[in-house]
Amino acid sequence: MVVPTSAHASSAPDCGAQAVTTYGPASVTGAIVGAAVHDGHAYVVSRGPKPPVVAEIDLATRKVTRTATLPDGPAAGEPEGGWATAVADGKLYIGTYPVPDLYSYDLATGQVTHLRSFGANGGFVWSMAAAPDGALYLGTSSDGRLWEYIPSTGAVRRYGVLAQGEHYVRAVAVDDTTAYAGLLEKAKLLAVDRVSGAVRELAQGPAAVGTVTLYGERVLAASGSTLIDVRKDGTDRRQFEAGVGVIDAFEVAPDGTVYLTSRPDGAVYSYRTGQNTVIKVADPPSPGEETRALQLNGQQLIGFAGSGGMWWLDLPSGTSEFVDLIDAGLPAGPERTQSMLLMPNRALYIGGHFAVEVRDLRTGKQRRIRVVGEPKAMVRRGNEIYAALYPSGEIISIDVHTDKVRSHGYIGHDQSRPWDIEHDPVTDTILVASAPTGAKLHGALTVLDPDTGKLDVYPNVIPDQSLMSLSVDAARGVVYLGGDVLGGGGTPPTRATASIAAFDLQRRTVLWQIDPLPNHRTFQDLKVHDGLLYAVYKRVLGAWIALDPATGTIKHQGLLSGHGELYVHRGRVFTSTYFGGGNAYELGPKPKLLATGLGDEWHTNPQLQFEPGSFNAWTIVGRDLAKVRLDPRCPPVTIPDQHG
Repeated sequence: MVVPTSAHASSAPDCGAQAVTTYGPASVTGAIVGAAVHDGHAYVVSRGPKPPVVAEIDLATRKVTRTATLPDGPAAGEPEGGWATAVADGKLYIGTYPVPDLYSYDLATGQVTHLRSFGANGGFVWSMAAAPDGALYLGTSSDGRLWEYIPSTGAVRRYGVLAQGEHYVRAVAVDDTTAYAGLLEKAKLLAVDRVSGAVRELAQGPAAVGTVTLYGERVLAASGSTLIDVRKDGTDRRQFEAGVGVIDAFEVAPDGTVYLTSRPDGAVYSYRTGQNTVIKVADPPSPGEETRALQLNGQQLIGFAGSGGMWWLDLPSGTSEFVDLIDAGLPAGPERTQSMLLMPNRALYIGGHFAVEVRDLRTGKQRRIRVVGEPKAMVRRGNEIYAALYPSGEIISIDVHTDKVRSHGYIGHDQSRPWDIEHDPVTDTILVASAPTGAKLHGALTVLDPDTGKLDVYPNVIPDQSLMSLSVDAARGVVYLGGDVLGGGGTPPTRATASIAAFDLQRRTVLWQIDPLPNHRTFQDLKVHDGLLYAVYKRVLGAWIALDPATGTIKHQGLLSGHGELYVHRGRVFTSTYFGGGNAYELGPKPKLLATGLGDEWHTNPQLQFEPGSFNAWTIVGRDLAKVRLDPRCPPVTIPDQHG
């Protein structure tokens, strides 16, 4: 039995028994976002834990020598990481999320200072670069703006709109006169005059421009897997499909050789101006990783892996070494849980960032299985756990006996957010509902035959909508699909109301499509029970319905405190929701609040995993793994305020 951090819980439906038992952090991580190198040391910023950790690593010993945390700023919300880093005048500057704040870390003293905020809670500082004169240039969301910050005076300038409708300045580089910005939704590479603010377009890419660097009089940028190489004045543009996946980092050698990495493979390539291709330099030093930064050190290329690692690649030989930053001394911290799956009486599988944590319910032991992404959803088929990963769109399985991870391929079709996964026992297939990233509307239904490996993808199955959820109705031979008119969120929707579609799993065709509630734009989850299709909406806070799929009529509906996943257990329908402190409900003709105070610390959507034969459900309270009594016959459980 897992040893709890509080008293032991009873599984009996006794309303007087202890209602909540916690078991420590559900998932811990050493993942990183921002990274920089300066004067023999590397600096990284953690991703997920609160508060984020800044760690200094000695490049000679490959050990963490000093750490600090980023204090909470005065604005609402708390930092959970820092994508953007830049070194200037003896300080490391860090731009954070999900509060777009700026901090400094003094490289001599280790002192951390909160400098200012660049927007409200929910925003990001995605990118930052230091000009030769020490001025900082930052790219933010969701306002899609470029900012100037002068460290010596604290003066701030917000530049004008770079492109109408753009919400993300994803990459920034800067020289004496000009800042160069990469846009996510409009996929443009822009040059912004530092003094006048005048904007010039240097290139239009096919996908988000997520990486920009400078070398001499040229600007190098990546638009997905397209490489852009252009002079700073906009002439002599060379643009080609590199064929290497999404390019995520650049480093330029003194001789003009450009080293780059791509995901999801994680391999290293090189390029020189005038080439129409890239050349593979080495196999992935950390397979399947996204690379946060590259730094050349003589004949060594140093890389920073998003899962929380560093690698050293010897360029002449092509050999590499990898160091896990937790092993090097980076403090691991509790992160937001991505997903959860219970194998009754055996284990809990908990999805985190680049790992699945396994809690053995028989022995209390824990172990971590490395996976190359975030498991957004998991489902069991026999002795295997299937998961769909962000951002690669890869479908994997984990053998419950050996922990062996097997890839079943990638969804493709611009799908990067696999939101839901189920197993259809009749066709014995794995079904995945997914959404794109950026300025795209079309989601996809993926049908995987796990025995043959055949992967069938049906993009735009609900026209001009992505898919947030699905629910198999084995008796009818259909899977119900829940749409989202916003798609990837980067382009105006063409429809005002989210649809439900019924997809025939034998004929592989849509049988019907309906729009149950006008002007409700996003379904969060669907679940079939007792002839009705239950649905929770996302954008309209807490709206839910129970629909008769045979007639299209709504039998029940109401409002909850927020949105989350639906579960059928012991002949009843349950949900756990964001907002209002984190609540759990039973749905039906007479909905009932079952618990409040669970917290809002899920990364994806609040989830419940019920133990067979009881109303005890595994979930998280704050960021701790917890077992909570959700017995509809008992008074609601009230949990004290949680601070994740």
